[in-house]
Amino acid sequence: MERALGVGIGPLAAGTVGLLILLKVIQRLRRRPNIQDKVVVITGASSGLGKECARVFHAAGARLILCGRDQRRLQEVVEELRNKTYGKTQTYTPCTVTFDLSNTSVVCSAAAEILKCHGHIDVLINNAGVSYRGNILDTHVSVQREVMETNYFGPVALTQAILPSMVDRGSGHIVVISSVQGKISIPYRSAYAASKHAMQAYYDCLRAEVDSLGLHVSVLSPGYVRTNMSINAVTGDGSKYGVMDRTTATGADPVDVAKDILKAVCQKKKDVVMAGLGPTTAIYLRTLWPALYFRVMASRARKQTGKEE
Repeated sequence: MERALGVGIGPLAAGTVGLLILLKVIQRLRRRPNIQDKVVVITGASSGLGKECARVFHAAGARLILCGRDQRRLQEVVEELRNKTYGKTQTYTPCTVTFDLSNTSVVCSAAAEILKCHGHIDVLINNAGVSYRGNILDTHVSVQREVMETNYFGPVALTQAILPSMVDRGSGHIVVISSVQGKISIPYRSAYAASKHAMQAYYDCLRAEVDSLGLHVSVLSPGYVRTNMSINAVTGDGSKYGVMDRTTATGADPVDVAKDILKAVCQKKKDVVMAGLGPTTAIYLRTLWPALYFRVMASRARKQTGKEE
């Protein structure tokens, strides 16, 4: 039979295996993050997850514009990245733009300064934010407003200031670093969860509205990340929380989360939950069996003081 066909089974099998390997390599190359030469803006880039994103996107060859409130700390990040090389990858010294995202009156002028750096923006990563710990009964409405200004109105103002330039080019990608708490709420996080829920809703609307214009919108929702987020959180009276929560201390490595963010951006993912089985299950539970979810959260609230995990 082999002779009749003029070919042996061995060479045919080898050829098939070789073809499958080639297809796997092609698929892997297509999935490989490619942000080389793209102009990427990162807010909250002087510390925490924003700083790790700066490192990861810089290593991938992006032209970075780093934003934050502290020029000195931003410059420290620039100096760190300036001296790093990554084989054959072409890297660029980042630009910096200093402004307070919670002050929406300065966001338009900051956006103009950002656009002057390279003339356009390929990717805007809205990362800056503030967390909150407190009992609603003891929280002044001014604190609720403060968190909302930083986590919601600031990113929205920056997005709307940058958006026309992306529309004119017919190209652009707006990314939001939200949170699992933008999808579910847990006790003693009211201001934070509310701001992230608002974010989710706004950027879901934006995604639909700009889809026909060639723009992309990604909402990325990590779980707990091992940063100083809880230490810098505000409390009900506006003071600093000053405590590293156990869940935060045992959270995901920010380097790994930053790498996942790069991958999601390159693949233009629309909505990604970057959390473990527990938080992901809670999200589904809130949708599929809300009564049980409410009982679980009420039990959690009874066990907590609002000051401790």
